[in-house]
Amino acid sequence: MSTKYGLLAGNGKFPFLVLDAARHQGVDMVVAAIKEETFPEIENVASIVEWMGIGQLGKLIKFFKREGVSKALMAGQVKHTQIFSGAIPDFRMFKLLARLATKNTNSLIGAVANELASEGIELIDSTTFLTPLLATMGTISQRNPNEAEQANIEYGVRIAKEIARLDLGQTIVVSDKAVVAIEAMEGTDATIVRAGTLSKGRPLTVVKVARPNQDMRFDVPVIGLPTIETMIKAGATAISVTADKTLIFDREHMLSLANKHSISIVGVE
Repeated sequence: MSTKYGLLAGNGKFPFLVLDAARHQGVDMVVAAIKEETFPEIENVASIVEWMGIGQLGKLIKFFKREGVSKALMAGQVKHTQIFSGAIPDFRMFKLLARLATKNTNSLIGAVANELASEGIELIDSTTFLTPLLATMGTISQRNPNEAEQANIEYGVRIAKEIARLDLGQTIVVSDKAVVAIEAMEGTDATIVRAGTLSKGRPLTVVKVARPNQDMRFDVPVIGLPTIETMIKAGATAISVTADKTLIFDREHMLSLANKHSISIVGVE
């Protein structure tokens, strides 16, 4: 009996890339789509789609069990503000939330993974079908970081890893070895925009890291074309990401834009 896969889809292109890559590997997935997040076009690329609210954990489990799902993936962003202020929990989610000592994203999604496991549904690495899209070590764009950018990266990685360890965010923006902005719930692009308004024209370096012991089942770091577009507007000239743990979407177009604007992209440990 073949394994049946289910996809819990957030927003953005990530779910579409997972579905496409899985299909090329002979795997068809049923999709649990989040009303507040998932792009409606998901209906055009998945054979079975069930729409549900962000807090409907019971409905999610019933859907996956009805479809015979034994392995599930999470793909696509779910805004932190949606999780903690927009969700109306069903009874199963309400009970889960009541048990949590802390309600940060990691603890919440980890608890959801445990609930799925209790029903015989294993939450697996969200990059299972997308390993070719992971960032590699070293310079990814045409231009290497210059001396100032390299200094910002080395300084920034140390700070960003500590911030990530505390589960406060995964991105910081640095100028002249000083932190200009730290990501909280607003996300990477909004953090870069905020840094641009604070920098008063100084060159910026973006540092995005995976968490220590990054759980690749959820909240995997991602960069793509919008990241570079935002960097250009903010005056950021370089970005570093964690190699082998960061997904790069729209790689060809992203690199073309980055190279056109002489932006350095580098994968680091």
